[in-house]
Amino acid sequence: MADSVREGGCACGALRYQLRGEPIFVNNCHCIQCQRQTGSTSVVNMFYEMDRVTRLSGEMSRHTVKAGSGGAHVIVRCAECGTAMWSHYPGLGDRGAGIRAGTLDVPSSVTPDAVIYTAERMPWVTLPKDVPAFEGYYKPADVLPPERLLRLKALVAAVAGR
Repeated sequence: MADSVREGGCACGALRYQLRGEPIFVNNCHCIQCQRQTGSTSVVNMFYEMDRVTRLSGEMSRHTVKAGSGGAHVIVRCAECGTAMWSHYPGLGDRGAGIRAGTLDVPSSVTPDAVIYTAERMPWVTLPKDVPAFEGYYKPADVLPPERLLRLKALVAAVAGR
């Protein structure tokens, strides 16, 4: 449903945002970097083109850490409370973002397309039976419906300048 609108915000309420349309894809990542960066067992990221993301209020701060690929992974946080709102990963640059599903007003409105890096998950974490799980990453063409795969390809091409 391309007309859907979701809103979310940080823990203190200063930073608010709006998302238009459905995410390109949603991953539940259990990699060590995500565990370290969130202080949790995993993170659920919804990937969107930044032209579908509108900041409604609040100020942001940017923090750069090393991604698993070795490139720059920029975490965008609320400048007031420090809540991690989204990340810009090397492959998508500033044109795309992995938005933390937990910052949505209704986090249950999204379901992961895939659970990734399960080889690094905490041994006591149980994986959902109805979501494809991968020890590492996956080929998006194996999981995503054609219309979302086209959006991903367009975003990657825009970042590459094609």
